[in-house]
Amino acid sequence: MAGGLRTQVALLACFAVALFAISRFVPPYWVSLLTEALIWAILALSLDILLGHTGLPSLGHAAFYGMGGYAAAICFLHFDQSFWMCLAAGVGAAALLALAFGLLVLRTTAVFFLMITLALAQVLWGIAYTWRSVTGGDDGLRGIKRDAIELGPLQFALTGDYFVFVLLVFVLAALLMLVIMRSPFGYALRGIRESSERMGALGYDVWRYKFIAFVVAGAFGGLAGALFVFNKNYVSPEALSVVVSAEVMLMVILGGAGTLFGPIIGALVIVFLSYWVSGLTERWNLVLGIIYILVVVLAPNGLTGLAQRWRRAPAEQPR
Repeated sequence: MAGGLRTQVALLACFAVALFAISRFVPPYWVSLLTEALIWAILALSLDILLGHTGLPSLGHAAFYGMGGYAAAICFLHFDQSFWMCLAAGVGAAALLALAFGLLVLRTTAVFFLMITLALAQVLWGIAYTWRSVTGGDDGLRGIKRDAIELGPLQFALTGDYFVFVLLVFVLAALLMLVIMRSPFGYALRGIRESSERMGALGYDVWRYKFIAFVVAGAFGGLAGALFVFNKNYVSPEALSVVVSAEVMLMVILGGAGTLFGPIIGALVIVFLSYWVSGLTERWNLVLGIIYILVVVLAPNGLTGLAQRWRRAPAEQPR
């Protein structure tokens, strides 16, 4: 177990170094795309805590992403707080929302859990759309600047420097989630995913474990939302939409649920594919649906599962 953890940490470090090296040689536009992909990767990893490790298929994860974004934006624009306070406000607000939602949604399972998470996220979308005095309505909140923000030699006004900061946050968040999922708590979650009745019979408080996982996932989702706001300099009700929830779920499924690199790979593929497809057609949602169908039919365990199957294939051939 320790050897596997060290291997994943080493691979994550190599991945981060490779991205940093790439960012030094590509135009700012591609650096901005890499930044966005890393933010989505944090969001995908947070959903994977629920979907891949606990077996909770949430279709309302955009609620935490959007809440984190709006909390950071309101903190910055209405209360004139520092970047760090706004980042903390985004994480804290999303965690509190997850705490409140968890008390409701975790009394359901399977498709009922899926639908109630979707419904609650849509309620938040409706509030953001209509509460114009606070959220800006359909125009959203704009003018969120990072011009005066610095961290040592990093000046966040520069696209490359903000990418480095997001890369550092991504690595720390991924490591923290990896440690959590490799802890006894994480193994208990996977036991609950396989058979909650059996875990209950063994003396585990299944509801409490699910509740903690839900709040942790919400907090990391809020972190992604807050980072997104300072990357795009605005937030709108779109951040709370079902499209965001569907996209992040597809990222997890495409890459491979229950793995470290699966959601990360899925985020990179979907973000870059969306920008490429957007240059060809406006029907990205149609393309998204086609990708989902192909993944379910051809690679139900995601790209990582497909790679593992190909790697095992030569060894399984008869000699």
